[in-house]
Amino acid sequence: QVHLVESGGGLVQPGGSLRLSCAAPGFTFSIERMNWYRQAPGKERELVAGITTSGGTTNYADSVKGRFTISRDNVKNTVYLQMNNLKIEDTAVYYCHAVRYSIGYWGEGTLVTVSS
Repeated sequence: QVHLVESGGGLVQPGGSLRLSCAAPGFTFSIERMNWYRQAPGKERELVAGITTSGGTTNYADSVKGRFTISRDNVKNTVYLQMNNLKIEDTAVYYCHAVRYSIGYWGEGTLVTVSS
């Protein structure tokens, strides 16, 4: 079982920035990939960004390209999502997701609200 600890959500105005963090303490060498998903009210959960823990290959949803950056610190076993130029439509619960031995694990989610 992988326990994921998320932090960094909150309320921000349009155009603002937030950084989300997701730590997976105790699983330094066995996590293959970490992702951020989000789910807005009334919508399905969608992949926002992902990163491999070995080579650092990243991928992004088209809606966030150029605004969001995913990064990782393999020493701390932590992944970050830097979110810039936030838009109202970015409002959602953001979930951390880790893949370990081809099994996916979810965090509890952190709420990001973009509002003026």
